[in-house]
Amino acid sequence: MPEAVPSPFASHRGPPPEDLLVAVARGDEAAFEALYELVAGKVYGLCLRLLRDPAQAEEAAQEAMVEVWRTASRFDPGRGTATSWVLTLAHRRAVDRVRSAQAATDRERKAAAGEVPAYDEVAEAAAGNLERQAVRRCLKRLTTVQHEAIGLAYYGGYTYRQVADLLGIGLPAVKTRIRDGLIRLRDCLEVS
Repeated sequence: MPEAVPSPFASHRGPPPEDLLVAVARGDEAAFEALYELVAGKVYGLCLRLLRDPAQAEEAAQEAMVEVWRTASRFDPGRGTATSWVLTLAHRRAVDRVRSAQAATDRERKAAAGEVPAYDEVAEAAAGNLERQAVRRCLKRLTTVQHEAIGLAYYGGYTYRQVADLLGIGLPAVKTRIRDGLIRLRDCLEVS
């Protein structure tokens, strides 16, 4: 009769992962080896699923297993299984790597965007200065009443009714003067 070959799907023989983790917490290297054999494949698979890069997944899995060795004393059997605790540590490591990679990408985009200004500040300031000079020059070409009405309405923030009261003239006259003054300003600025 041929010897039976153990099935790769055979159940784990030996101490349960919870007992192994308790022993690891005491510094038992043999228990860590046994625990590693039990969970390393699952840890790597989880990391690979999240990171999609085999090299990154290997590093994250290795970091997770080092964390298991260092923090095994934090395992609380009352809160879940040892395997789920180990996989939670691995999940956190993988997510940290994803977040780190995303943050690096965001920093690179911001840096690249910062290198090329959206506009030339000096040219913008010069153009604004020229526009202000043109507006002042054109305002001087208005009649005194037009200039007063536009100044009160647009620079003073008064309503047309308030401008009429301040100037002591009727509302229709104020509207006409402001409209005529704005037309003259537009024509003057178009020529400039």
